[in-house]
Amino acid sequence: MLSQPLEWLGIDLLSAIVFYPLAGLGVLLTLEMLSRLFGGRVSAGLWRVAGFIVSMIGLVLSVDLWQTFDPSKSGMQLVEHMPWLPDFGINYYVGVDGITLFLIVLTAFLLPVILLASWTDIASRVKQYVFFMLLLQCGMMGAFLSLNMFLFYVFWEVMLIPMYFLIGIWGGPRRIYATMKFFIYTMVGSLLMLVAILILAFLHYQEFGGVLNFDYIGWNGAKGILDTVLHTDGSIWWQNQRWLFLAFALAFAIKVPLFPFHTWLPDAHVEAPTAGSAILAGVLLKLGTYGFLRYALPLFPQATLEAAPWLIGLCLIGIVYGALVAMVQTDIKKLVAYSSVSHLGLVMLGIFVLTIQGLEGAVLQMVNHGISTGALFILVGMIYERRHTREISSFGGIAQVMPVFTVFFLITTFSSIGLPVLNGFVGEYLILLGTFTTNKPAAVIATSGVILSAVYMLWMVRRVFFGAVTSEANQKLQDLNTREKLVAVALVLPMFWIGVYPSSFLSPMHNSVSGLLLTMERKGVDIAAYTGVRIHTRVEAATEGEAPRSSGE
Repeated sequence: MLSQPLEWLGIDLLSAIVFYPLAGLGVLLTLEMLSRLFGGRVSAGLWRVAGFIVSMIGLVLSVDLWQTFDPSKSGMQLVEHMPWLPDFGINYYVGVDGITLFLIVLTAFLLPVILLASWTDIASRVKQYVFFMLLLQCGMMGAFLSLNMFLFYVFWEVMLIPMYFLIGIWGGPRRIYATMKFFIYTMVGSLLMLVAILILAFLHYQEFGGVLNFDYIGWNGAKGILDTVLHTDGSIWWQNQRWLFLAFALAFAIKVPLFPFHTWLPDAHVEAPTAGSAILAGVLLKLGTYGFLRYALPLFPQATLEAAPWLIGLCLIGIVYGALVAMVQTDIKKLVAYSSVSHLGLVMLGIFVLTIQGLEGAVLQMVNHGISTGALFILVGMIYERRHTREISSFGGIAQVMPVFTVFFLITTFSSIGLPVLNGFVGEYLILLGTFTTNKPAAVIATSGVILSAVYMLWMVRRVFFGAVTSEANQKLQDLNTREKLVAVALVLPMFWIGVYPSSFLSPMHNSVSGLLLTMERKGVDIAAYTGVRIHTRVEAATEGEAPRSSGE
């Protein structure tokens, strides 16, 4: 693929994945400046095409990463480490493991699809739109791949800026309110996390000979923050695992969002343009669940076990609450928004039951939710472009005039509610299986949420697509054009791929997920005693009898 040309140019694969959007923007901005010097301008159409081409390069790079990745290893791969501000322990430090891999692929896959889907949706300030989408891509990739905690925080904050403008400029009538609410919620959580990161660096400085270092995982013999001993008692309260975990957990719970921190999400989804809703649901929300997996669990294992019953309770409330509120919505987009609260509550449940099945199901369901819910927002955007309304009562009998659109919407709906042979089934099954082995009442409650999701989605489908065509405006609707069919096909194919052949996704993540739990055990907690399930990993067979290495080694 692109590995050999990149090596010839002296560029590492992960750096290319993170910074290729900025390189593309650099070329476009240079052309824009040169054009203006000679009295012209680069057309909006060229910006659209160039933005799409740059995003497709990212997809090729992510596929190359997937092919290069070695699933037999549990630790970080393709690691890059360069000093940035070495006197302050801040380095450019990136790496990928089985947990990160498919989030990178998901992000790279969704961006070109979203750009193609919004080809005619965004008619004004196209250049700024492409600029912010590519900048957002850089921030998301950097946050997923960062292994220096200060670098992670920088990319975490960078993502806020383009999303703020995407909603604020191209959003609906209440876009300013939704934008400010999104920004304030996220910023408050981010500041708490920043304080916790600084405390962790201070504790690392004290423990390891006065060397300031923000590296999460040790590099070249040096100890990383993950190696720092964090006490659960006998220490100053703000240095305690429980309080540090709480700071990280609030930041990540707001980003997910976990009940009761979810109130910013429906407003942001409803007011955002289709592209903003799709990228928000598809990728940005996953930074919250990813943060729990990458940082909160391995850094604070004892606090995780203590908080798990409470967090599981919030997850179950979110699953049922999100489904019940979605059931009474009259706006299709708001219904899909509340479904995200329910579905991501299920992902969080898979994380905090602390079993291999639950964690693997959670990681896979993060990908599934990104594809299925992203597709729902894109399809809702297509019908909105035609009718300029999202009210369920304004439709009816759409299947008679838009049969192709109906087929794709039905497949996406079945994917969202977890129909067998489609992607949602595999992730939900693993989460519920992992939950049932440790907490049967929680599994029953979570299953009721899954059933309710089928109820409100199928109820919406029946009212929108079937019955008589009662509105003259609906009788004149045009079915999908060629561009929209390409978008729909691109979104539907991975739904069947994951549903029919899930091992192609589950196998690469298994050892990294096992390594995460083993890291928690080595840091002083007994996962097997807590869950009643022994941690099983295939790393032993691949390392000639050595103890499995954690994802943090």
